[in-house]
Amino acid sequence: MTVRSKAELFLFATTFIWGSTFVIVRLGVNDFSPSLFIGVRFGIGALCFLALFFKHLRVIKKTTFRKGIILGAMLGFGIVIQNWGIYQTTASKAGFITGLMVLFTPLVQLIIEHRSPKSGNVIGIVIVTIGLYLLTSPSGSSLNFGDFLVLLSALIFGIFIVYLDIFSKDENTTQLAFLQIASTSLVGWIFVPFETPVFNVESNALIRLLYMGILATVVTTFVQTRYQKETTPTRAVIIFSVEPVISAVLAYFFLNEILGVIGVLGGGLIVIGILISEFSETIAQKIENIFSKREVVK
Repeated sequence: MTVRSKAELFLFATTFIWGSTFVIVRLGVNDFSPSLFIGVRFGIGALCFLALFFKHLRVIKKTTFRKGIILGAMLGFGIVIQNWGIYQTTASKAGFITGLMVLFTPLVQLIIEHRSPKSGNVIGIVIVTIGLYLLTSPSGSSLNFGDFLVLLSALIFGIFIVYLDIFSKDENTTQLAFLQIASTSLVGWIFVPFETPVFNVESNALIRLLYMGILATVVTTFVQTRYQKETTPTRAVIIFSVEPVISAVLAYFFLNEILGVIGVLGGGLIVIGILISEFSETIAQKIENIFSKREVVK
């Protein structure tokens, strides 16, 4: 197994965990207020990191600290806004809308590099727009403010992925992951005064909180920070595009959520549009290479 294949396998496992978090958050809407949940969840993650990697965290370079704080601020705002949105919509819709970060990521790259979008990107955007309309249309399940918040968080995550690729090179993975987690917890606590705090811990709620704090925070943040740099941002977001499908399947089994025919069609178009946006240039290049080889043979 190549280094990139191993990295992408780990990223896929991370994506599965992320897909499950939409269901976990929906199950806990009556147990925790959204920002408080983020503050506690990532606070648990930060403490776990300190306990496990204290020796590696005693001395952190200024450059690493700065990059970690910037990444953590983006991740924190994105997750807090996403949580607010999930509390006001369904896990299935939130998963598909969050999947739009896969489309936003190459657009952010294009803006940073000052390049015009490729034809495949434009076609993908059109298809995704139609899919998003069907997913949130009145005949589907209607657009609400929660959907808008999740969409905004998807844009923030797209920006985060690009800067994670830029910042993670030649930096200590453990330190960078810890700073992201600690900063995200801080962002969550900052927003607590703007909501009515709710914190009801019973057995199932505590298990969900620990799952989110350890597996969905410590493990996934470390894995993404460690392994995303072994592949490209584009290949990474292709893997991440499976997340909405996972969330929809889990929401069906655990929350009895049904998107309906129109909603399923919209979600399918979103995934198709994302894949076209990412793969069109590669496919076109391969087709061109095939015809070029045939011309040489003639």
